[in-house]
Amino acid sequence: MENPYFREKIRTFEIKERRISELLEDVKDTAYQGRKLGEVFEVYKTMLQDEDTTIIMGLAGSMSTAGMWKIVRWLILNNYIDILVSTGANISEDIYECIGASYWKGSPFVDDAELYEYKIDRFYDVYASEEDYRRMEKLIEEFADTIDDKKIYSSRSFLWEFGRFLDNKRIHSIVHASYIKRLPIYSPAIADSAYGIALVRLKRKKGKLITIDAALDLEELTKILAYSKKTGVIYIGGGVPKDFVQISTYLAPVFGINARSKPHEYAIQITTDSPQWGGLSGCTLEEAVSWGKISAKAKKVTCYCDATIALPILAQAISELKIFRKPPMNFEKLLSE
Repeated sequence: MENPYFREKIRTFEIKERRISELLEDVKDTAYQGRKLGEVFEVYKTMLQDEDTTIIMGLAGSMSTAGMWKIVRWLILNNYIDILVSTGANISEDIYECIGASYWKGSPFVDDAELYEYKIDRFYDVYASEEDYRRMEKLIEEFADTIDDKKIYSSRSFLWEFGRFLDNKRIHSIVHASYIKRLPIYSPAIADSAYGIALVRLKRKKGKLITIDAALDLEELTKILAYSKKTGVIYIGGGVPKDFVQISTYLAPVFGINARSKPHEYAIQITTDSPQWGGLSGCTLEEAVSWGKISAKAKKVTCYCDATIALPILAQAISELKIFRKPPMNFEKLLSE
């Protein structure tokens, strides 16, 4: 009787001179999360080489404070993602560094009451100056005071206006990159960040209320998905960015899609969360198939790994391939129609 289980051998990893991209190719034949990171690399390469695919990144957490924001900016500038859906933290806390402030190596085992006295804010093992953080918030407030408060904005249109403001000040952040590339960027929970603080302060000081409509965000993203031939997703963490991208798939019929949903054809997930607690951040890509959010035939893989480990390795490996890629469509034109 033929054994159906012994199909591919584990290849023992050997030390030799190699590029990061070659390392990922090799660990794909090992086990555990090393194998999964190698598989993530394979799926991402396939996505990038598929000219019909719109690539959407969901970026959760506080990755900019961890030194990851220039990776995201690089992905935008090289057309390695087409849409970014982010927490407000990731697209504000990079600006903190852009205006000359620094994040500092810290410790989670510290007297936080003493940090408070020193006006130091802690992000696990990272320290930031509260005074510099307030400077960043004031910059956002200064910008918000320049735009029309009679208009209703999507977070994308609001952030593109902010990108124009940052361009004039030569502040080269993630939002700035999205503006110059005309890459749609969404932050559906934008008030849960320095942006919300800045907008409330502006309202209290001057009575100027800037309205950002999260439902308009969802409508725009769904339109992009509906008019894309195919979509692929990259989830760094989970949370609101992941769920927001996922629900657009079964809203697609409002744009004339003759199906229950329009599921993603590619999916990558890097997370440290587990599915058994019932939260979206740990929800498996397989579970998403039941909702019609991920295609049953999709190329998909989850790597359970700290994103500060996986993302730099993955991006560096992709950079070695020097893939030339153009956006699959003119998103600015689509959203203006």
